[in-house]
Amino acid sequence: MTFRLLILSLALFLAGCDIPGLGPDPRIALREAEAKAIGGGCRHGLRSVEACYGLNGGASKAAIFAGWKDMDQYMRDNKIEGVRASEERIEPKEVITEKSLPGESSSKS
Repeated sequence: MTFRLLILSLALFLAGCDIPGLGPDPRIALREAEAKAIGGGCRHGLRSVEACYGLNGGASKAAIFAGWKDMDQYMRDNKIEGVRASEERIEPKEVITEKSLPGESSSKS
């Protein structure tokens, strides 16, 4: 009887704990959310879902489609026109570091 009570109390004690490694991996949820955002961005950029798959091979196709479909419905409901996406990638002109903040002179006196 006491052994059963001990097992039951141990089970109830551990049920209230958040044991690392036993829950869902947050990285999976992050990748899913990023893939949905990619799909929504592709729809807003007037890209087909197939073109979006091709440009983002590492992302989940199901999540990309879900994001694309959600954005499509949102754009139809709110009468939003898409914006044509350009194929070229935009590179930053200048990288600002802590040493070269705008408005500061590079020489110290």
